[in-house]
Amino acid sequence: MKIIAVIPARYEASRFPAKLMQMLGEKTVITTTYQNVVETGLFDEVFVATDSEIIFDEIIKNGGKAVMTGQHETGSDRIAEAVQNIDCDIVINVQGDEPFLKLEPLQQLIEVFHNDENQEISLASLKIQLTEKEEIENPNNVKVITDNNGFALYFSRSVIPFHREISYDVNYFKHIGVYAFRKHALIQFSKLEMKPLEISEKIECIRYLEYGMKIKLIETNFIGVGIDTLEDLEKARKLLSN
Repeated sequence: MKIIAVIPARYEASRFPAKLMQMLGEKTVITTTYQNVVETGLFDEVFVATDSEIIFDEIIKNGGKAVMTGQHETGSDRIAEAVQNIDCDIVINVQGDEPFLKLEPLQQLIEVFHNDENQEISLASLKIQLTEKEEIENPNNVKVITDNNGFALYFSRSVIPFHREISYDVNYFKHIGVYAFRKHALIQFSKLEMKPLEISEKIECIRYLEYGMKIKLIETNFIGVGIDTLEDLEKARKLLSN
C-alpha cells in the first residue's frame, strides 16, 4: 500500500485565528507539526494542504511540501481536493495544531488497514480515556462511544454515555482528530451532503456514520496538545521547554 500524510491547514481558525503561525520555540506550530510527521519515516509523502498563502510560503521556505486548495468547511474536504489526483491507497490526516504527535499512534492507524482483509473499514481514528470530570464535560473535547469491536457508534460534544445508573462505572473516551482514510472513502465523503447531526455537532466524522460507513477507533495513551486556544499554546510551549 502507498501511504501518504496530509496536514490540512487553515489560517483563519474560528477560536484562535493564525494559531498555526504562532511560535513554538524557534519554529511555527505548522512547521513543527510538518517536520515531526516527516521524521516518523512512515509515509511515502507528506505535505500541507492549505488555502492560505502565508502557510503555503511558511512550509515551502522551510523545505517542505505544500499545495493550495480552495476554501472548505472541513479538513477532510480539503484533503480530498488535495489528493484527488495522487496515486495512493491510504491517506493519514494529521491536524496542523497537533505538533507533538508520536510515531506509535500513527503506526497503530496504519496497522488497521493491513489487518482489514475484506476492506470493510473506511476510516480509522484514535481515542483516549478521560478521567477528569472537567475534561469529560468540556464541549471542546469530542467524546466517542464504540461497539464491542471498536467501531464508532457516535461522536458528540455532549457527555456520552449519560451516566444514569450510578452503581455502574462508565468509561469516557475523547476522540483524537487524527484520521486514516481509504482514499476512495475520502473522495466519496467529500461528495456527500452534510446531514443534520454533523451540522448540529460540528463534527465531520459524523458524516461517515450518517451514510453508514465504518470507523474503527484505536485506543491510545498518547497525550498530545491540540492547540485550540491561547492557553493550549502556552501548554505546548511549556512541554517543548521541558
